Order: sequence, then structure tokens, then C-alpha cells
Amino acid sequence: MAAVMNRTRAILSSVRLANTALSSLNRSSPSLSRCEPRSHSLPLHGRRSGFSLGTAGFSTEPEAFLRALATKDWSKELQNASLKLSHETAVYVLRKLDDDPVKADAFFGWACGQDGFSPSSSLFSLLLRILGNRATIKEFWVALRKMKEQGFYLDEETFLTIFGIFKKNKMASDAVALRHFYERMILENGRNEVVRNLVEVILRKEWCDDVEGELAGLKVEFSENLVSRVLKELRNYPARAVGFFHWVGKSGGFTHNAVLYNAVARVLARDDSTSEFWSIVGEMRSSGHEMDVDTYIKVSRKFQNIKMMEDAVKLYEFMMDGPFKPSVQDCSLLLRTLSASDMPDLELVHRVVRKYESTGNSLSKAVYDGIHRSLAAAGRFDEAEQVMMDMKNAGHEPDNITYSQLVFGLCKSMRLEEACNVVAKMEGLGCLPDIKTWTILIQGHCRAGEIDKALLLFTKMVETDLDVDADLLDVMIKGFLAQRKFEGAYHLCIQVVDKARVRPWQATLKHLIEGLLEARKLDEAMNLLRLMKKLNYPPHSGPFDQYIARFGSIHDADEFLKTLSMKQYPSPAAYQRLFQAFFKEGRHSEAKDLLYKCPHHVRKDSKISELFGSTGADAV
Repeated sequence: MAAVMNRTRAILSSVRLANTALSSLNRSSPSLSRCEPRSHSLPLHGRRSGFSLGTAGFSTEPEAFLRALATKDWSKELQNASLKLSHETAVYVLRKLDDDPVKADAFFGWACGQDGFSPSSSLFSLLLRILGNRATIKEFWVALRKMKEQGFYLDEETFLTIFGIFKKNKMASDAVALRHFYERMILENGRNEVVRNLVEVILRKEWCDDVEGELAGLKVEFSENLVSRVLKELRNYPARAVGFFHWVGKSGGFTHNAVLYNAVARVLARDDSTSEFWSIVGEMRSSGHEMDVDTYIKVSRKFQNIKMMEDAVKLYEFMMDGPFKPSVQDCSLLLRTLSASDMPDLELVHRVVRKYESTGNSLSKAVYDGIHRSLAAAGRFDEAEQVMMDMKNAGHEPDNITYSQLVFGLCKSMRLEEACNVVAKMEGLGCLPDIKTWTILIQGHCRAGEIDKALLLFTKMVETDLDVDADLLDVMIKGFLAQRKFEGAYHLCIQVVDKARVRPWQATLKHLIEGLLEARKLDEAMNLLRLMKKLNYPPHSGPFDQYIARFGSIHDADEFLKTLSMKQYPSPAAYQRLFQAFFKEGRHSEAKDLLYKCPHHVRKDSKISELFGSTGADAV
């Protein structure tokens, strides 16, 4: 308890120091009043008690595989069930076994032994992502060797994902081995004469009859793996990729399968080839194939940007109409992305929720929050309140997430007093605001220029014994800087770092340094530069070069250079940048005076000697 009180007193002390820099804080603050939101009807989604459209016309085999795999003797269960295993089903099952790597590996082995089923590069990649952890590292290397033996190769995205996991889990030797494997594989693939010749012909000119003629002249025997490899090499050339895909389907001697349709769909998932993408997707389904869930997740991520949100929703609807439906988490993620725009498109939100409900799903807490988030962000607060009522009636109590969304929307609409009322109401209901809720509320006041009220809220938050984090510190510093309260920002930062043991973000310190130098606060900026060194951040030296060259003394320059390095002297390059800044300001004599104070190895550095010679100021 004593430690908590000490931490609270320390942070409150930092607030008082910051307050002294703000003359505007002499005003009394308005009280945090409470209000009850009004209830209104919600037109966003219909009430469908027990309503279910179902999935008529599609097989239930994907779920049947999962039911069988849940049994103890699942391999016999699968054999007795006589289920048909497709590429899309295998991907779906592996995705569902993501948290059970041992069973995923066993299922993959069983699948490869089934008549008429062959693994693909994408299936191997998915399995490797599942096995890429310390507990199943032996199985990972076995699968990787099998992948190579069967003529498949590791794509860059999968390599980077697994390599990052190895680094994070401190599996250094496996990370090094994986990098060497990937580099050798890239080299070997580059030497694949057939792939190289095909790609060279395709990239030589825009797709036309001449290109098709040249490809035919190569007399290549195409296979699924070969076409997949060529498509990956054409990932930055969607028009040529689709031209090759169509040509090889007519002239390659085989019919496109689900693996190749999914491969070309991934290539075409770009804002400059959406019409080709949807054409291929339609052709795929009409040919009896489906987009696999791994492709869906990757394509959906590409579509979830401001320009392509309608395509992201259309893709979600497409998948929900098929047998391999996105998860509830996929729906929640899509709704979250829709709500993140400056003005959420509520029609798109409505389409996602309508499609989700139409397959017999009841709204989960996460989906309710997704709807509520968009309404609050769009300023539709009456309807947002109705969603909260519906959520309660469905058995989901609003929590910090729900209320934080409402606070965010109110702050965005500059209804700051109402946002404060929501926080007060939370406290009254026993749903105590967490650090995220307070940060949203304080940020809203900072953005509105109400830095005095933001400080009072900061003080109130600290009194609740919540720990300040780097995110909140960044919000406060930006609020101070926006009001040009540089000294207050500095005192708050130093006190919170020293007393509350908060590690500020690198960007926070950079912005504060720039603000302090703008205010001619060199000593304070130098202290922050020392703090960056202490925290092992790269020193933010650029603004200092410009400031000292324009306003500083030789002593300032000398102190700055000493601060830059953990050693006795910084690198000659640091001296060179500062000399160049002095010359740019026309301070040649000061540059030469500084040179006299430099160590011998710096004065004799070839680049520095050349610099002084080119400006007519000879080096010593």
C-alpha cells in the first residue's frame, strides 16, 4: 500500500510541476456531472429472434471433419465417415487446429496419405506456421524438409512470420538455420530455368498474342506447382498474372484446380485489379471450387483500407454464402476496421451484420461492440444507446470496451462534458474506467485544446491508483506541445519518467526535443538526449545540429558532441554533420574554432579535411 501511495504522490507532484507552466489553470474546472443517455430505436439491424437462413446447397463436410477430429480415434472416425477431402477443407481444418500443433501435424500426415489428395505449397506454408514454435520444432524441420523434397518452396511472407516468432521466442539457432535455408532456397529457385524463362517472356511486354506464341514455343509441360511458382513471381504484375492464368488453362493441358484459383486470387487482390479479382472469384465458384480461409484472411487484410472497404465487405458476404465461413473474430475485425474511418459507412456495417445474422448466428458481445463502435464514431449516439440496451437484453453487460467507444465518439464530436459524464456514470455503476478509457477522455480534451481540463482528469486518474503508461504520457506531451507549453511538457515527462518509472516512446522524446529547441530550451533538450541514450534509443541528433549551428556556442557544440556517444568521442560522421550545419549558417570561423577543440583523429579525418578545404577553411 505504501508503494502505491508513493507512486501516486510522485505522479501528482509531476502534475503540479506541469501546472506551474500553465497560466490558464487558475480557472476553476467544471464538475464532472452525470447524465442518463436517452433510449431510441435502432434501425441498423433487424430483430431476428430464432431467424436462420442456413447454408442450403453447401456440404457440411468441413464441420464433419472437425467433429471427427474431436474424437479420440479420429483417423478411424474419418475413414468410416467416408468424407471427401478437398484442398479448401484441408486449409479450413488446419486453421481450426492452429492451437493444437501436434494434431495439426497428424492430420496433415493423414491427409497426404489419402487417395487423390496432394499437398500444395500453401498447405505446407500453413502447417509450418502452426508448427513454428519451441514445442514442435522437430516436427517443423521434418515438414520443411518434406516441403522441399516435394518441389515446393517457402514464400517470403511465411518465412518472415516464422523467423519473427523464432526471434521473439529466443530460438536463435533455429532462426539462423531458417534464414540460411530460405536464402539457399531462393538461390536454387532463381536457378530454375523453366520458371525463369517463363517469367522473362511474360515480363518482356504487355500481354498479347506474341507473348502467348513465345510461351507456346517454350514447349513446357505445366503442373500445379509450376504454375503456382510462376504466379508468385508475377505477384507485382496482376494483369500479366491473369493473362498467364487464362492462357495456361486453355493451352497447358490441364484444368485449373482450387489451389491455382486461390493462388491467382491472392495476386489480384489489389486496388488496381479488383475487377479481375472478382471475375476470377466468380469463375472459381462456378467451376465448383471455393476460396480457402487462408486466402480469405490474407485478401481481406489487403482490402481493409480506406479505398477498398466495400470490397472487404463484399468478400465477407461472398465467404458467408459458402461452406468455409469466416469466424466471429473475422467479423469483429471487419467491424472494427469499418469503425476506424473518420466517418464510418453505416451501410457497410449493416451489410456485415445482416450477413452474419442471416446464417443463423446470434450477435456476440464482440459483434455488438463492433456495431456500437461505428455508431458512436459516426455521432449516432441515440442509436448507440439502443445497441447498448439490446446488448444488455441479450445477456452481454457493457464493459470498459463499450463505454470507451462511447467516450471516444463523444470526444470526437467535441461533446466533452458528456464524455466526462459517461466516465462518472461508469464509476457509479462499478465499472471502473481503465487506463484506456482515461487515455481516450484525456486525449479528447487535448485535441480540443483543453489542456487544463486534461491535466485535472490526469490528476483524477492518478488518484484512482492506475499506472500511467507510455501511451498516456505521449497523449499528454502532445497536448502540451500543441498549446506550445514546452516547459510544462518537459517537467511532466521528467517527473513521470523518474518517479513513476514510465519508459516513454522514442517518438515522444523526439517530438519533445524538437519542441524544446523551438522554444530555445537547449539544456532541457540535452537532458532528453541523455535520457534517450540511457534508454538505448538512437540519439535524435538532427535538430541539435541545426539549432547549435544557428544559435549555439562552441561550448554548446562541444557538450552536444560529448553527449552523443557512450565512448569518449562520437564518430567523425557526427562531427562532419555539425560542421556542415555551421557552414550552411555561414559560421565558418566558429566551425574552425570547434575544429581546434576536436581530437586529433577527427581533425585528420579525410572527409572532414575535404569539407574544410572545399569551403576555403583549411583543416588544422
